[in-house]
Amino acid sequence: MERLTVQDKKSILISSLKRRYKLQYDAIQPIPYIKDRLYCVDKVFVEGGTEIYIVKGATKEIEGPWVRVDSYKDIFTDPRMKAKRRIIEAEAGYGKSTVTLQLAYDWCNEVKDSPFKDVEIIILLRLRQLNSKISIYQAIKLFLAPSDPRIKSSDIKDIIESCSSVKVLLDGYDEFPDRDGDTGSDVGRIITSNLLGNIDVTLTTRYLPKDYDKANTKRVRLVGFDAKARDQYIRKAVTGEDDESVAIIKRALQANPILDDLCQVPLIFVMFSHMTHEKTHFQKFKSVTEFFSYMIQCFHSHLSNKSLAKSAKAYNIEYAVKYKELSKVAFEGLCGENQQLSWRKDGLCTRLGQGFCQHYIAVGILVEEEVSAVTNEQTSATDIQTRTEVRFYHQLFCEWFASFRLVEVVAATRNASELKNVLDKVDPFNLQYLYRFTCGISSAVGKRIIEYLKSRKDGDKFAILCILEQTGEVDGIKDTVRDLCSEQVKIRYNDSKLLRRSTIQLLEIASRFDVSMFIENSFVTLVSVNYTKKNMMLTD
Repeated sequence: MERLTVQDKKSILISSLKRRYKLQYDAIQPIPYIKDRLYCVDKVFVEGGTEIYIVKGATKEIEGPWVRVDSYKDIFTDPRMKAKRRIIEAEAGYGKSTVTLQLAYDWCNEVKDSPFKDVEIIILLRLRQLNSKISIYQAIKLFLAPSDPRIKSSDIKDIIESCSSVKVLLDGYDEFPDRDGDTGSDVGRIITSNLLGNIDVTLTTRYLPKDYDKANTKRVRLVGFDAKARDQYIRKAVTGEDDESVAIIKRALQANPILDDLCQVPLIFVMFSHMTHEKTHFQKFKSVTEFFSYMIQCFHSHLSNKSLAKSAKAYNIEYAVKYKELSKVAFEGLCGENQQLSWRKDGLCTRLGQGFCQHYIAVGILVEEEVSAVTNEQTSATDIQTRTEVRFYHQLFCEWFASFRLVEVVAATRNASELKNVLDKVDPFNLQYLYRFTCGISSAVGKRIIEYLKSRKDGDKFAILCILEQTGEVDGIKDTVRDLCSEQVKIRYNDSKLLRRSTIQLLEIASRFDVSMFIENSFVTLVSVNYTKKNMMLTD
């Protein structure tokens, strides 16, 4: 057998990468429970808002100016973003993974205006599949070129070093099992520039790592869908140029103003628009909790309808209404000392029951995924194996189920001290939907949570979000609104859009009660707050 050169192996690796990425970018599933309807990422990808962080002079820890750019491509082409390290930040559901798949599509298909068009190799890894015991080269072999015996993990290092240009995309640092640990993992070494220092690396995450190369890292954030992006997505992925169908979806959103902010989250808007298009009628919702509850019902209803076919497996209705243990699993995963977002399938099935677990996988709420089973740093490349783990389709679903457990935990506390002890371990900055859903599920528990949030520094803003999850009738929260408006209501430039607009919604509620307000804004000159009793809005 002829000995393969590095160039030969490079060609083999590139072919393997392109096959693997095609499987991924051709499998976009806008509605998780409709598994037979898959889209290519390029057919559904729409530009949301992208901002880059501009620091003048030396690196600074304080929040600096975020500047809007036209496209995700500017992350790599804007002269201000020239660096070997980039971090793309965004909340859950804002399209971090979708951007990486679009970049993979661009590379595989040699898209002319892509910043990756002339790159020899791109490496796209899902960090939730890795752990600290596996090297970056072993991970590439295991997850991107598993079936070709002609390439070993030791070859991959030589191939990368022989390339004229390489881009590495590490997706989902917040889901990396050994994130922010002192494990000496390759992932940790990469983001601190102690490994692959001369290679362009982009990390996606919900929050910044505790330790990264601040001096040489550029920051980006995705800020969601505006009205233009929503319209573009509907036409591109849902209705085509059918203006009447487009109008129906837009009317459904206008009829649900409580969802307006939530639908800035691309994941939610995508599901909302597809579900609206599928239904002959779409109900109004008083809260995000009510909408999410409806969406979960749709998941179960779809599987129930499919079970009516003669060859289909019988549908067990109990699984849809009895999920207490799943709620415990979700809560423990989100709120444990070390956050856990995926579980070994065999262990989870033992805890939940085989039938229950398979039901939620069939519904689409849980998904299976192969992850590294390496537990020893001495494991040879040829002995690397994978195991099946199960995770929620998206963290928002994990927060939904965890909220039912949080209701029980909060209800069991006997006083403010016990409540504080529980909630101090549940970070509202990273788990805002867990709080919002909990308040929407139980008004009694919600009232106690709101009081707790008001006692935290800057917690009144999170209290606003939770107030809006109450029954939808504002009469019951007059006193809380008056309390929150009794001092300065601050609207800051560096608040998230969701938080800013929620503050405006609070002011709208207050105006109905003729509550006196003192409003302070600290926006730059292009941003102002306009408010009247009939209309309050944020204008950029």
